[in-house]
Amino acid sequence: MGDTFDRSAEDLGNIVGLEHVNVTVPDQRLAILFYLTGMGFTRDPFLMTGVMNMWVNIGRSQIHMPVKKPQVIRGHTGLVIPNLTSLVDRLELVQGDLADTKFDFTKSNDRVDVICPWGNEFRVYAPDPQFGPVQLGVAYVEYKVPPGTADGIGRFYRDIFDAAVSMESQTVARISVGSYQEFVFRETDEDLPAYDGHHMQFYVGDFSGPHERLKERGLITQESNQYQYRCVDIVDPDTGEKLYELEHEVRSMTHPLYGRTFINRNPDQTNRAYGPGYAEVSWSQPYNA
Repeated sequence: MGDTFDRSAEDLGNIVGLEHVNVTVPDQRLAILFYLTGMGFTRDPFLMTGVMNMWVNIGRSQIHMPVKKPQVIRGHTGLVIPNLTSLVDRLELVQGDLADTKFDFTKSNDRVDVICPWGNEFRVYAPDPQFGPVQLGVAYVEYKVPPGTADGIGRFYRDIFDAAVSMESQTVARISVGSYQEFVFRETDEDLPAYDGHHMQFYVGDFSGPHERLKERGLITQESNQYQYRCVDIVDPDTGEKLYELEHEVRSMTHPLYGRTFINRNPDQTNRAYGPGYAEVSWSQPYNA
């Protein structure tokens, strides 16, 4: 029969894709300077094209930014982009215009740490085998959580969402939320700010099962439509104790937006240095069997 393979390495669990993270921002101009000009991402040209919301493509995922009081994730987001040197050049270009904000960046050996104008933190990596074939995308979102909660959070995703979960020393829960995508819940002794309402959205294969288990615990906060519901409280599935707050926008794989194409421009292209055929960047490197 030839070679043997570890088939379990390709298991995703029930959560099949992290589509977006949603954080509100007070100023679309500064958001454009940071996310498009500085970070080099691409505004969705098809949806939310007005001045009160902006959807920004990052590979197969997005960040959504309605205009309101700023929201800040209690942790950081891990990103993969093709070229860290070009990223630093772009960030230096916008540094002056963002001088009176919380914007900052630091380059280390293996990544660039970036803070957005309102305090959201990003760790940006070059493509690497740990991220599989991904050369542009959201690799993970890491949340800081109170001591003693990581194990219960892991069980919440395992028992309620039927997600693939792994634990590190009972203080870090890793939740598979798609191919080479994770939520990481890491315990900390830091005093955490109050939850400000930011949310994330993922797709699930079994849509009705998690809904039933959430509903019987009184955790459904919105019955959005036929293809979507929401919940906020993460609880210990055995005791019902609330462990953390994070709004989940849960969508079925039959949702009309599932699997739509996200355009990702090549930020190294300019009107003075333009190469025909290089206007877009693929989220993935070529696959080698």
